Amino acid sequence: MEFESLAGRALDTSRSRGASYADVRFESVRTERIEVRNGIVATLADASSTGFGIRALVDGAWGFAASADTSDAGVDATAARAVEIARASAAIGRQRIGAAPAQPYVDTFHTPLQRDPADVPLSERFALLLDAERLLHGAPEIAVGRAWLDLWRADKYFFSTIGSRIAQRICQSGAGLQAMAIGNDDVQVRTYPGDVGLYQSGGWEIVEQARLLEGAPRIASEAAQLLRAPQCPSGTLDVILGGSQMSLQIHESCGHPAELDRVMGWEANFSGTSFLETSQLGKLQYGSDLVTIVVDNGLDRGMATCGYDDEGTKSVRSDIVRNGVLAGYEMSNDTARGIGLESNACVRAQGWEWMPMIRMCNLNLLPGTVPFENLFDDVRDGVYMESNRSWSIDDRRLNFQFGCEMGWEIKNGKRGKLLKNPTYAGMTPVFWNACDAIADERSWFAWGTPNCGKGEPMQTGRTTQAAAPARFRGVSVGVGYSE
Repeated sequence: MEFESLAGRALDTSRSRGASYADVRFESVRTERIEVRNGIVATLADASSTGFGIRALVDGAWGFAASADTSDAGVDATAARAVEIARASAAIGRQRIGAAPAQPYVDTFHTPLQRDPADVPLSERFALLLDAERLLHGAPEIAVGRAWLDLWRADKYFFSTIGSRIAQRICQSGAGLQAMAIGNDDVQVRTYPGDVGLYQSGGWEIVEQARLLEGAPRIASEAAQLLRAPQCPSGTLDVILGGSQMSLQIHESCGHPAELDRVMGWEANFSGTSFLETSQLGKLQYGSDLVTIVVDNGLDRGMATCGYDDEGTKSVRSDIVRNGVLAGYEMSNDTARGIGLESNACVRAQGWEWMPMIRMCNLNLLPGTVPFENLFDDVRDGVYMESNRSWSIDDRRLNFQFGCEMGWEIKNGKRGKLLKNPTYAGMTPVFWNACDAIADERSWFAWGTPNCGKGEPMQTGRTTQAAAPARFRGVSVGVGYSE
């Protein structure tokens, strides 16, 4: 296994310096991005980096240090620094919460690929984006067209003093389009697919699945139509949310508040802590009995899918909400132990140079039994909304307001005229308890988020929220908009 001799040195040095446990994570990462804007290649980026990070445990306290210097001297110095930081942390810490993982693993994991992006010529990549962006300009109102793709590959090697030896290759890909229309003293934007593009684990097949050439004319037309569309009405209405908007709803009002470090007060950056207190576990009626939300880090094409997290914990499937009741959290080894549970492998670092921490991973709302078209059947007065445009949520993830790129009026079970600037607001448990229908598995899709921020300094994570469209009764619609 690559880096094995260096790993042995790192772990031996950590132990000789006084660590009761240590692990080392070597990573070789490559990131590629191409963006076309108004017929010009505006971004062409290809970055690679290799390095390692060491966690050391001393007297129940953690230390972390990282380096790109893989010489013997560099490894020794980094291991010594990690132990030094752990010892300093132990000297001032009021609690000793750290402990070694319970179980070692020796294993490998590779993201399945149908077509390796490395085999796709640069000319083919350019041609796809240039052709797709050109199709956005079929409507004269389109002032700005954008087409982009992102590719990530990370080779990760994890070793620990309890005997773990784990090699993983994680590949993720994505692509999208955006059309900005200007006219009638207004600006409207349409994004495709969903609200950020299509992002999933896998290779070039994900870019192909986005069907940029097929989607471009439609979203350009929709952006132009929105300039002339009436404003979404205000009032208490029934709401049906499309799949990508449901993904954002899960992400913001369940994913972040279910991070156990937020619950425990260890993390408060980016909209604060959480209302999902541990005293409510097994008691809080988070949503209606139709609502079951699970962590599944083995999800096919999930952006957070891997064999093991960055603590060396094996990926599992676990409940966050089961039949509407709060049933669990996204956890690390230390936080899980603090409430008498076991980690569900939700620890990630942005890269080798970052300290691993709890991250939202693949967090999925299980599908219901209603065909999508039948969600509309008994809605007398409502709005169907798609593709997130804006979001706001309080510092406990309790009260929120979201806006979408477009909506449609629903009258007497039928989808009607196009509406612009649709917004809705609610209180998280009240909103989820108002869910009375979820579309079936034919509409269920793994929507990826490539840019989830957390921590200080901020780390960017890649998550998935698989979801189908869903219906909510008696929602506050149209709040916060002024002519």
